[in-house]
Amino acid sequence: MRTFSSLLRRADDGIRKNLRPVFGSGGAPVLNEGGVYCGIWLECGPHESLTIARDFPEAALMSHRIFYIHQSAEGQFPSSINKNSVGFRQIQQVVPIACTALELAEITGNEAFLVESYSACSRWDAWLSRYRDPRKLDLLEAWCEFDTGHDNSPRFAGVPRFCPDGAGVRPEGVVPRLAPDLSANLYSSRLALSKMAQHLGKKEDAEKFRAAAERTRASVEKYCFDPERNFYFDRFHDGSFSPIVGDAGLRVLGEHLPSLERGRSIFRQYVLNEKKFWTPYPMPSIAADDPRFIHPAPENCWGGACQALQALRTLRYFEYYGFADELKHLMFQWLSALDCSGAFMQQMDPFTGEFSTTESYTPAMCVAIEFIRKLEREEQSA
Repeated sequence: MRTFSSLLRRADDGIRKNLRPVFGSGGAPVLNEGGVYCGIWLECGPHESLTIARDFPEAALMSHRIFYIHQSAEGQFPSSINKNSVGFRQIQQVVPIACTALELAEITGNEAFLVESYSACSRWDAWLSRYRDPRKLDLLEAWCEFDTGHDNSPRFAGVPRFCPDGAGVRPEGVVPRLAPDLSANLYSSRLALSKMAQHLGKKEDAEKFRAAAERTRASVEKYCFDPERNFYFDRFHDGSFSPIVGDAGLRVLGEHLPSLERGRSIFRQYVLNEKKFWTPYPMPSIAADDPRFIHPAPENCWGGACQALQALRTLRYFEYYGFADELKHLMFQWLSALDCSGAFMQQMDPFTGEFSTTESYTPAMCVAIEFIRKLEREEQSA
């Protein structure tokens, strides 16, 4: 196997430099996003902190607790926290914090953290249900571009970037949509809460969250899955589906919501299709044959470029649906491109492997570390 020891050293060094305090952390470091992104985002910070959980457990714990510290009285988690301020104008959760908190509690054996996480994430679930499920379908509506972290994506063309009056208030004139990715988040978050409750001896709560998760799963399948195109899409108030084939639909796979049969079918039709997501350097944020695919992509573009965050999330579902060999190919392509790059940057051209957008970007470092670790473990066990 090709070794990437130099790349791993550079990534480890970069991670250490991005361990810095933010507002309210009392001087304790959290894993910052790096580059131009000064602070931590709910979208990805807790998930990325799992990469450092064994080497820097306290920083990984604080990368979750900082959201608990700033949780509103009604239960809303902030979307981001930087050195001097806290943001509450969008949801911006992609990998559920309840899931990463449960995994972190298992890694560290920290029972007090599990209790704390269960309380905070239960309140977050209640806030989401109250403010973003107005139709009481156990689904979540997306109202602005930053709700799902799809910056500069045609998915939200003409839609405000954030909710000016706060994430619980729909901007005037915005047509609400049922979002499959936000709703799949709700599904797996509820399963995680059910597992937490079971562990803590709260049997009634465990059953309540398990039943709620099943309602969400059924509603995502009913409202956001288009059987004609065999994919998950935004669903508008008039019943129409969004036409865009993008990674919003793939994020549903990341939460293991589709059955194995359906997930494998989507893999064969979309993920491993060279005209769509299986480009020379996988995977673009919008299918390459979609009319709205943007190439070449501008800075910070979820309209076509391959994103380091998206690559990191493939570890959550490729093997689950039975595509370990394909994951290995994806990892080699990303590591090869990162090794040739002089800096850890946010996004990659799906055809050339060239990187752009902000140096010292933590998710790219996490991709390098996680992919190298995984390939080394597999080689040792072979």
